[in-house]
Amino acid sequence: MRFSKLFAPTTKDAPKDALLPSHIFLIRGGFISQVGSGIYNFLPLGKIVLDKIKNVVKQELDCIDAQETQLGFITPSELWKESGRYDKFGKELLRFKDRKSNEFVLGPTHEEAMVDLVRSRVKSYKQLPLNLYQINIKFRDEARPRYGLLRGREFLMKDGYSFHEDEEDLKREFSKMQLCYENILKRLGLEYRVVDADSGAIGGSGSKEIMVLADNGEDDIVVCEGCDYAANIEAAKRKKPDFEKSQPKQGSGKIHTPDLKTIEEISSFLEIKPSSMVKAVVKKAIYSDNEEIVLFFIRGCDVLQETKALSACGAIEFADISENELDNLGIDAGFIGPNSQKLKMFVDLELSNEKDFVCGANEKDYHISGFSFVDKNFEYVDLIMVQEGDLCSCCGRELKITKGIEVGHIFMLGDTYSKALNATFLDRNGKAKPYIMGTYGMGISRLVAVMIEQHHDEKGCLWSKESTPFALSIIVSNVKDKEQLSFAQTLYEKLQNAGVEVLLDDRAERFGFKMSDFELLGFPKAVIVGKGLATGEVQIVDRKTLEKTSIEKDKIFDKLMEI
Repeated sequence: MRFSKLFAPTTKDAPKDALLPSHIFLIRGGFISQVGSGIYNFLPLGKIVLDKIKNVVKQELDCIDAQETQLGFITPSELWKESGRYDKFGKELLRFKDRKSNEFVLGPTHEEAMVDLVRSRVKSYKQLPLNLYQINIKFRDEARPRYGLLRGREFLMKDGYSFHEDEEDLKREFSKMQLCYENILKRLGLEYRVVDADSGAIGGSGSKEIMVLADNGEDDIVVCEGCDYAANIEAAKRKKPDFEKSQPKQGSGKIHTPDLKTIEEISSFLEIKPSSMVKAVVKKAIYSDNEEIVLFFIRGCDVLQETKALSACGAIEFADISENELDNLGIDAGFIGPNSQKLKMFVDLELSNEKDFVCGANEKDYHISGFSFVDKNFEYVDLIMVQEGDLCSCCGRELKITKGIEVGHIFMLGDTYSKALNATFLDRNGKAKPYIMGTYGMGISRLVAVMIEQHHDEKGCLWSKESTPFALSIIVSNVKDKEQLSFAQTLYEKLQNAGVEVLLDDRAERFGFKMSDFELLGFPKAVIVGKGLATGEVQIVDRKTLEKTSIEKDKIFDKLMEI
């Protein structure tokens, strides 16, 4: 490709709302352009990168016998209602009607559609296992689209679905898919971690996220440097701490604590540690058809992890609750204890069978000392947010928190969707059973941005070998110099014939302008054909280091083929 013919409108200025390097450099480099909130066009350079990443993904999936399909972008809402997700998914699911008042959704994911495709065609265990995928446009009506391609509303995604006769075969495929995803990221030159994760609106018995490490990542990842344990902060677990007990000097029983509501106030007043207290967190849980007030009890030194709390009570989201609403229920904010029978409540798993705590007395201005969870028939679930310095549940070493960007998510669904959609096959005993399923997603357009988030400098992009639009740029310093232009064109044609993806910068622009574009666009190498040609030399520039190496012009082709 000749740069004089390439549609790549580069610019010095970044959009006002662009905060992250990927958003800034992809816009400035003319890789993408914004159409609307969270919706982007891919220009020629961006489309090349997108297709290259897509090809890497497809090649690795071909290696594990996954088969490509293409489902409709639009899905009848009846399928979503059949699975129960029509209401559960929330406002991110865009619903609409056609001219005949038939209801549809824009697919954010295609579990229902793929099950519908398979259920009438796969009727025997002899046809299993089966792994089908697509690389297709998705739409999620994000409330706050931001960060360019990292959190858009419309995006290109690989979503795959596997069908099995039993859980053992699903586990085999799940491990194979994890390895496949790891191979994809290795080929793209990305540093990543596979982490335990919450299954969210997809559901199922377990899931893992594939996280690319990046300073600007939205997700907190808990990692152990002593072993391979890693988890999203929403699903992370810790070794149960060995807290030192401390008792109030007032002894056990009801204690007068006038106008003292916070953990800090009460622990200071009673001269005890926050870890010897139980904290009540009150949430208004929003469901698809109703709402209710729910109580969560954790140690005074811990923080409630909201995703874990949502999973515990099965809510779609939480809303704030005012003290007036609590007053109307006869509940005194700041003095709530786990002996309340008025509301649905959950207790952190680490409190099970523990004793000698200070907690609210469910009476204004009073707390109770010596409260015990021994033999209490509460619903105990993991509720706390793991913090840096907590100990690993696997090896006992300290946990650290780093930042990451989710690029893939794999789920063991079990029969969640097949049972809901009445999708069955005949097993080895001739009995009808629902398929056991897995689902596997990877953000293709997101990976375009992730490549830049992990690989850039202050000047622009740093594309890897597998993702770069062009392996090499030939920069003609002065196109009016016939010798320079002729040599560059001859080298360009020779490299093209050898199968090298090369861009000839033959624009009638200043040399400094061309170099700035080379630095911004981030191709791995450039050849500068300039004044040195008169003495028989050209220069190779390495984009990553910006180091220049002089090469004899007669040896430049062989040198380029070598590198």
